[in-house]
Amino acid sequence: MKVLVSVGTRPEFIKIVPVIRELKKRGIDTHFLYTGQHRDLCRPLFDFFAVHPDTDLDIMKDNQSIAHITSSILTRLDAALDTVKPNLVIVHGDTSTTFASSLAAFYKKIPVGHVEAGLRSHDRYSPFPEEMNRSLTARIAAYHFAPTTHNRDNLLREGIDPAAIFVTGNTVIDTVKLVAAKIKTQKKKQVLITAHRRENFGEPMRQICGAIAELARTFPDREFVYPVHPNPNVRSTVNALLTGINNVRLIEPLDYIAFITEMTSSELVLTDSGGIQEEAPAFGIPVIVMRRETERSEGVDAGTLILAGTEQADIVAAAKRLFTDPAYYASFAKATNPYGDGHAAERIVDKLSIQTF
Repeated sequence: MKVLVSVGTRPEFIKIVPVIRELKKRGIDTHFLYTGQHRDLCRPLFDFFAVHPDTDLDIMKDNQSIAHITSSILTRLDAALDTVKPNLVIVHGDTSTTFASSLAAFYKKIPVGHVEAGLRSHDRYSPFPEEMNRSLTARIAAYHFAPTTHNRDNLLREGIDPAAIFVTGNTVIDTVKLVAAKIKTQKKKQVLITAHRRENFGEPMRQICGAIAELARTFPDREFVYPVHPNPNVRSTVNALLTGINNVRLIEPLDYIAFITEMTSSELVLTDSGGIQEEAPAFGIPVIVMRRETERSEGVDAGTLILAGTEQADIVAAAKRLFTDPAYYASFAKATNPYGDGHAAERIVDKLSIQTF
């Protein structure tokens, strides 16, 4: 069996690296292809995990559009598949790399294994374009590695063959536990913030920044750390509304290791991101999700996430209660993380090892 693993962004690599390592550990012929969708963000991680691409499609350009990303990957991967000749293509999650790689494999009649399958917000435009990417990938994939039973049920409702779905846990827990074992952290009165999604540009981002400003002034004993995404739609709003507040620290984006260090030192996370909704609960850190919906509703049900939306008053109310009600905070900190135990990659490769391609 020869497996090609296609990765384009930093979150994808972070989550798929345990699978690549496990495939190689078992002696399976593994070709790691990197599309280059997040060039500068990924390279330090290749060195940290000692996992480097065998092929680099080098698609990135300044101000790249979704159409450019998708078409470039589709064209260049088509040629790469002819060269590598894999029996299986593995993709992860919901990026443009995920969908374009799946489509390229389909055109070659190569089966696709989809890691982190079955996440759904049930709104095709939120998150955009991720919701449609993962939904379309599900129509193509032959093997669906669902992190949770909730994700499995989403796939079953869409008519996916039950025999093709495997509940494995989420590989990000494998990764974050590996990284956490190598770093030293100390809990602080600190709030970590990530907010950069396209659907939050404009008024939602202004509401989010207003909430951060209000919380910072209400709780001056806490530090609010915000690695600010370089997108000008984010930076212009953040800089206008949060610059000059003493206990708000606006910093450049962090590499993954530094980010995990900051996260595990924090008492609370405010985010509109996806993966951190899974990562933070592994360390008993409550998460306030600043989005209208989340495809990770298991965390809401399990009591590790609060889905607050993007209105300033709602975000502030959620954080204030966590800061002022110790019993309420403890209920989140002690809740069981529904996203796995750190052995998802082993389960995925176990299932692949018994397939015939």
